[in-house]
This record gives sequence, structure tokens and C-alpha cells, in this order.
Amino acid sequence: MKHSILTGLTAGLLGVMGLAGCNGNNKSAAALDTPTSGTIRIGVDETFAPIIKSEVDTFQKLYPDARLQAVYQPERDVMQAFLDDSVRLAVVSRQLTEAELARFKSIQIEPRAIRIGVDGVAIILHPSNPDSLLTTAQLRGIFTGQLTQWNQLSPGNKKGEITAVFDNNNSSTARFVQDSITRGTALAKGIFASESNPALLDYVASHPNAIGVIGVNWISDRDDKGVQKLLGRVRVAGISAKAGNSTPDDYVQPYQAYLAQKTYPLRRELYVISREARAGLGTGFASFVAGNKGQLIMLKSGLMPATGQVRIIDVKSN
Repeated sequence: MKHSILTGLTAGLLGVMGLAGCNGNNKSAAALDTPTSGTIRIGVDETFAPIIKSEVDTFQKLYPDARLQAVYQPERDVMQAFLDDSVRLAVVSRQLTEAELARFKSIQIEPRAIRIGVDGVAIILHPSNPDSLLTTAQLRGIFTGQLTQWNQLSPGNKKGEITAVFDNNNSSTARFVQDSITRGTALAKGIFASESNPALLDYVASHPNAIGVIGVNWISDRDDKGVQKLLGRVRVAGISAKAGNSTPDDYVQPYQAYLAQKTYPLRRELYVISREARAGLGTGFASFVAGNKGQLIMLKSGLMPATGQVRIIDVKSN
């Protein structure tokens, strides 16, 4: 089997992006913050909490006069706060909808979005579960309720009833499953939300029949001792996009290289969206995350940076 290893990234500093909108009614705020100073609130999809906390901490160490008050919430709540002008930036895994763009147009604001990385959705299981290789078709069956027992996947699996769990009903992972796996079909009634990503991990680690859905960045930094501890408590499933006749090589885990090669089927893009009408602190932070230092943090975390030249080496094992 080939093991792909992501070994390098060269990214040029992007500088201040063209995130400033067309609205000129925010002049009074110009004295309150600059690209490297002041205080603002930003909304972050909580499934990206580990990576964005690293970005925020590094930015504030580099610019001591900057204070980013990050609010970590389910995606739906983040976007509502963004629309209501409660947060200056939104860090989410989707672009604005037509309805959201129309709302901004009605108030003469032109929001700007930039792609800052590639994340994924990981499927996690109890370590004792023998079915650690799943197809997207099987996942669809599980999440729509067509597959309810583990022995329907393999006759020898004695884990009993399948219990699927998400972090939150309003989360981006739940939306991703409905958009990309069930393809619009409603989720099975037996699926429940654990209310947070740490609670989800705890639940799967303590229930042998559970299957969980979590953002890859919670488990991607294999050098982090906390992540190593988490991975000792759960098993990350390999996923194949083939409906049938899959070979072991077709099943891939959400490693950085497979995100880069687009072979992991449950990939998703990560965006920073700004509603700033000028070059303020939100623009400064967005520029940092999209620039060289911010992208290197993304690389270190085990995710796929959005920019830069990537070199992948295939190593054949004997």
C-alpha cells in the first residue's frame, strides 16, 4: 500500500486582502481598531475551535494591542450573529447563501470571503469495533436509518444497535452529512446530539456501539499530546467513496496528504468571511490566517492549507 506524506509548504505572504466592502457608513469606527490593534468579536464554527484558537493566540502574541474575542458556536448560530452584526468575522465551512447575500446588499454591505484551508469530517468509532472500514453508501444507510444494526454491515459484528451521534443539531458537521452523505434525505430519528465535540468524543469512547461525526481538526495534529490521548480512546474509520468492490487501498483516513490529493471523500473547505467596510482588525486577522504564518499553522495542525506549493512524496512499503 502506498502511504502519502505531505512534506512541505511554501506560501507567499498575501498582505492585506481586498476584504473591505463598499459600505462607507462605518467611518466613525476607523479610530477604534486597525489591522493590528483594537478589540473585535469574531464568530467561529465550534468544529474548528482547535485550529482557530491556535491562529488567534499566535496573532495576539505577534500584535499585543490586538484583542480578538472569539465566540465558538454551532454554525447556524455563528451565521445568525454575523448577519445581525454581532460579530465582525465568521469562520465557517461554507460560502454565503443567495438569501444572505441579498440581505447584505439591502444594507449596502459587500461581504468578502477567502478560503483559508481544507478540513474534513471524520467518522469515529469505539476502539473495539471491528468495522473500521466504511463506504459512503454504508454511511448513508446508517444516517438515514436503513442500516440500524452493526451485523448488517458484517455478520460477525456483535455490537448490536448502531447509535449515531453528532456534536450539535445546528452544527456544520450535521449539515455536511445531510448535504454530502444523505443528499437531502432527513437524518434518522434515532440520531442525537451530544452538545459539544468533547462530549461526543467521550460518548463514542465509552459506548462500543456508537459512531460519531467530528471535524478533522479535533484529531489531525498527531504531535499534540491531547490529540494523541483522544486517538487512544477512539478509532478513526477509513472511508471509501466506492459503492461496491472496494479494496483495502480504497479506504482512506483523513490524513493531510489525502486531503491534499482529494482522495478522502469527506472533505470540506474552510472560509473566513468579513463584513468590514474598511481595513480594520478583522481584515488584519483574515490576512494573517491567509498569509504565510497562518498557513504554516494550518499545515502544522494536520489540515491542508489553502495556499502555497505542496510537495507530496509517495513511499512504498516493502
